[in-house]
Amino acid sequence: MAGKERLSELSEPLSQAVASLDETGPAGAGHGARPICASSDLADGGDGVRFEVEHKAETVPAFAIRHGGRVYAYVNRCAHIAMELDWNPGKFFDTDGEYLICSTHGALYAPESGACRGGPCRGTGLIRLQVFENDGRVYLRKD
Repeated sequence: MAGKERLSELSEPLSQAVASLDETGPAGAGHGARPICASSDLADGGDGVRFEVEHKAETVPAFAIRHGGRVYAYVNRCAHIAMELDWNPGKFFDTDGEYLICSTHGALYAPESGACRGGPCRGTGLIRLQVFENDGRVYLRKD
């Protein structure tokens, strides 16, 4: 009987730990990390993945892309005029896959920083979001 009681004692903390893992993401992900997509969904210079995020007390569109082997994410809002960048869902890069481009006014942004690189957005940039990859998934860090 003692073995069954001990097993029962161990199973409750284990189920709590599993529930906690589901809420916070993988080990080391930090409190409140939220999965966005599979890492394989993002090809270098290819289509991005759209999602929504809380920013300044409102839900706004955002996107994740891969450039130079790394994943980056931004609020989907041009710094020039508050319009979404993609001309079709997920289409954020120019034809060369070098810059993020606003479909409305042609503003160009550096994918690795969100800084304006040309067009009417001069001196401004995109709002960057903190993301990371772990175990084949891309996560949004909610600090």
